[in-house]
Amino acid sequence: MIDVNAFRSISYGLYLIASHGDGGRAGCTVNTFTQVTSDPLQVSVAVNKDNHTASIIEQAGRYTAVSLSQDASMDLIGKFGFFCSRDVDKFEPFAVETDASGCPYIAEQAVARFSVEVTDSVDLGTHMLFIGTVVEAERLSDDEPMTYAYYHAVKGGKTPPKASSFIADRIGDAVPPSASGDADAHEDAPKIRYGWRCTICGHVEEVDELPDGFSCPICGVGKELFEKIEL
Repeated sequence: MIDVNAFRSISYGLYLIASHGDGGRAGCTVNTFTQVTSDPLQVSVAVNKDNHTASIIEQAGRYTAVSLSQDASMDLIGKFGFFCSRDVDKFEPFAVETDASGCPYIAEQAVARFSVEVTDSVDLGTHMLFIGTVVEAERLSDDEPMTYAYYHAVKGGKTPPKASSFIADRIGDAVPPSASGDADAHEDAPKIRYGWRCTICGHVEEVDELPDGFSCPICGVGKELFEKIEL
């Protein structure tokens, strides 16, 4: 027996992974970047093989990782988490720097950045696990790093289907708040305000009704994938 809700007890951070190769620059949001040894300083990251970023990392043999701060915007997280680098320049319009090798990284809304040379890779079926040596590391701010739990509980974020932890998000989710008001509520009670939350990325539109043809400004899905919520 496997209780998939048990996976919610595993702690993660939230990171932006980026690389640069013949196919241009690419990046994605992950929660799988982690330190594996201290001497030498080695890290690993698992990236879905369908992500353009995975192929660019394989080609370049290096990547950067940025630890996002708690104040990181859903615009930034969503741009790197729900779009494809083949189709969209995810780095625009954010502040971008490059490391000594010319590998890009987002230089805002972040706590620290790392540059990694890939030394080994493991095919995990749906994902590639890249193991590498840290060649550069720098603290970028004194902000608190964002955890994956904070992303879900405070930011209201969702897990992309290609993420390693997607099963933990699609099974056992809390039932969304009811969209119906209390018909027996006292007439002097404060008026309930409603909004619409994207069930894919968690973006919230604070409007009574979504117009026809509306699409999420973060992940691009249509209004049919929004749920009505109480604000």
